[in-house]
Amino acid sequence: MMTAIPTLNTPSTRVGSEHTFTTSDGVELFYRCWAPQGESSQAVVLFHRGHEHSGRWQEFLDRIAMDDVWFFAWDARGHGRSPGERGYAESFGRLVRDADEFVRHISQTHGIAVEEMSVVGQSVGAVLAATWVHDYAPPIKSMVLATPALRINLYVPLAIPGLRLLRKFKPKSFIKSYVKPTMLTHDPQQVQEYRDDELISPQISTKLLLDLHDTSTRLIEDAGAIHTPTLLLMSGKDWVVQPKPQLQFFERLSSKIKEREFYPSFFHSTFWEKDRDLPIARTREFLRRQFDTPAATESLLDADKTGYSKSVCDELRQPQSLLSPKSWSYTLQKFGMYTAGRLSRGVRIGWRTGFDSGESLDHVYRNTAEGFGSIGKLIDHAYLNSPGWRGIRQRKVHMLQMLDGAIDMIAQRDEAVRILDIAAGPGRYVLEAIRRHSKLDITAVLCDRDQGGLAAGRELAESMGIKSVDYRQSNAFDATAISSHTPSPNIGIVSGLYELFPDNGMIRESLRGMSQAIDAGGLLLYTNQPWHPQQEMIARVLPNRDGDPWIMRCRTQAEMDQLVTSAGFQKIDMLIDDEGIFSVTLAVKE
Repeated sequence: MMTAIPTLNTPSTRVGSEHTFTTSDGVELFYRCWAPQGESSQAVVLFHRGHEHSGRWQEFLDRIAMDDVWFFAWDARGHGRSPGERGYAESFGRLVRDADEFVRHISQTHGIAVEEMSVVGQSVGAVLAATWVHDYAPPIKSMVLATPALRINLYVPLAIPGLRLLRKFKPKSFIKSYVKPTMLTHDPQQVQEYRDDELISPQISTKLLLDLHDTSTRLIEDAGAIHTPTLLLMSGKDWVVQPKPQLQFFERLSSKIKEREFYPSFFHSTFWEKDRDLPIARTREFLRRQFDTPAATESLLDADKTGYSKSVCDELRQPQSLLSPKSWSYTLQKFGMYTAGRLSRGVRIGWRTGFDSGESLDHVYRNTAEGFGSIGKLIDHAYLNSPGWRGIRQRKVHMLQMLDGAIDMIAQRDEAVRILDIAAGPGRYVLEAIRRHSKLDITAVLCDRDQGGLAAGRELAESMGIKSVDYRQSNAFDATAISSHTPSPNIGIVSGLYELFPDNGMIRESLRGMSQAIDAGGLLLYTNQPWHPQQEMIARVLPNRDGDPWIMRCRTQAEMDQLVTSAGFQKIDMLIDDEGIFSVTLAVKE
């Protein structure tokens, strides 16, 4: 049912300027900027649908007539005037990271706070925008999602399994879109413009299409992690994407402000349909209302006591019915892991020390399949390549990358680098970083509660010839103990620790200690696990280091960032794996 909408002002013509920005992997992406009339601190960022480009937004800009607001739109890599093979990107996660870097570029270049931005996305661009909001938790004003491509109508039976098989034998393969312009809009002029647009490419890589499918599955399942005010625009005669996943996503959102509009006669291209003034006016009204509403970010500091992630965790603590097929499945998995699974060295370590133990993680990091005979090695190979363990290894890569950047930032200030890691174990990645930056003055205090890990670290440091590291036993959740370490650090690290403990009280105490230890301008590196695809299986099948069911509470990225902000730090950068399991974030002490 459509709500009443305001009449649009007379369309105006705004001329966009052309720019580029460089991504973290060195790709120069094209974007357009439509400056406001006069001074403005507000901006809308536009994300085009698959195959298209930023120039397609010009008429939308003219019709929405928000001349007092900045507008920005990019050409995603592989689209429009941006470089790259048409319809190709390394991964959908790379596009989401590009989006985060694009927004940070806009903020830094044009002096617009992220808190004063909203996003509008169409189709694939809507999924991209929603994924960015989910994974990176930017404190934006709102988002408008027009016919998000959470499930594309592929029509061919078993299309997704078939595409996975194709990609296995031909990793860099492409498919051509079946979508004709007449399936997008009833407007003959828009149909012709689409046909004549040489910057529109019909192909998309198989990997990108599969990534879009898998990312959308995650978004639908974990939509409760999103609190951003959201307007969803749906089309009643959409031949391109399915409506049910859009409704599932919408219903699961935790946003206190979430609104939906349904246009019964519309095809897929919402903002290019014959009656496009309706959704454009509705978008304008929603954006205006959110811009005019004072910022009131919902506090997630007590999300361990109430809310979305708490409810998921509580459900995992409840025993399953013996008549449940899912219960039978997990019982069989547990039996298999406890019997034949023990042929694998990794599984055997997990049963002996806990699947979250340091010894288990060491086996995962080494990533070498071991076991009894060829079958044991095969089982271990499968175990090591489960999504969570792949994410753990990618987390290490991201931590090393972020740590290198933090060291460079401190070194550029002509300061000696002083590192404090409050739960380092042997601290191999810190030692590797010191060795990579051998010409810099770097000292490190590496703490842990486990004397065995500290002893292993001392041996490792000696074998690497590193003498500037001090290993100390310490409690990572004791603020006084953390703040008493000398010398005062300018880089603090908390890696792989907070994810293991659902209680925010412990985390806040630990962060309070880090805030007291690190001087203003110092840096904090912290990790988080906002989602896990096997969260229920792990809770039902695997024990933790204490021998109890390994029940994890996945903190949303917004929650983790708020905990860090409340301790006096400001988030400045973040990396996350393509599957959205582990993040590594860099923050500065204010």
